[in-house]
Amino acid sequence: MNTRGGDGCPRKKADAAQDRDAGDKPPTPVIAAFKVFQQELDTKHDKYERLVKISRDVTIESKRTIFLLHRVTSVPNAEEILNEAEVKLDGVRQKIGQIAEELRGEDIYQFHRAFTPGIQEYVEAVSFLHYIRHRSLISLEEINASLVFMRTEEVGAQDAAETLLPGTHVLTFQVTPSDYLLGVADLTGELMRMCISSVGNGDIDTPFQLSQFLRQIHDGFSYIGNTGPYEVSKKLHTLRQSLAKVEDACYALRVRGSEIPKHMLADVFSSRTTLIDPEEGVV
Repeated sequence: MNTRGGDGCPRKKADAAQDRDAGDKPPTPVIAAFKVFQQELDTKHDKYERLVKISRDVTIESKRTIFLLHRVTSVPNAEEILNEAEVKLDGVRQKIGQIAEELRGEDIYQFHRAFTPGIQEYVEAVSFLHYIRHRSLISLEEINASLVFMRTEEVGAQDAAETLLPGTHVLTFQVTPSDYLLGVADLTGELMRMCISSVGNGDIDTPFQLSQFLRQIHDGFSYIGNTGPYEVSKKLHTLRQSLAKVEDACYALRVRGSEIPKHMLADVFSSRTTLIDPEEGVV
């Protein structure tokens, strides 16, 4: 035991001396280059993590806005709900402005996976609000037009004795076509829920409007076909389920609407949609 321990001490001393000698020597060009690469990767990783956190906040606030908008079918004054939703979405846009700050001077597709869930949820929320107000689908250009941000920063004067002058610059965030399509695909599930809620509150006209609107969205996605992003084709199945449930509700309204009391219509439709998709229930 002592012999092995005695052999270990000189080795440790030799290694320590070698490390000191290496520390005294200037780094080789290869090591210097790899240190630069390490710093660049650490910076990129930190930025990616910040974008993930901001995207999570955008997702949470957008979901809260969607939950709020579902109350419009059960309140006497829907305008108050819509105005409150506008205020919430303004806060979400400020979060997206932080994403634009992080992406300034960067290739957004290097970080796209970090913030795409939040952007899709925002598209879903803002398109849901737009449909309730205008009964139409918001365009990608309209969404991007609201994502322009003014930022103020301090600009150094030429003379060091002069005070710092305030400067402003414009930041824009462009939602990608794929994020827009995925957000609209998710919107169909919220419209299906709105249909069932409307029927439960005695609104017989809204389901037929929603059915026609969802049919137009479905036709648009069918026109894209397999040429769109892979995620779009995956969500097309859910879109078809939502359309089928709304059309089934409209069919029951047209055929049996006069037979079923209005306060029981929502329960009947909920049970029918569960039979259509027993594993998922109402999407």
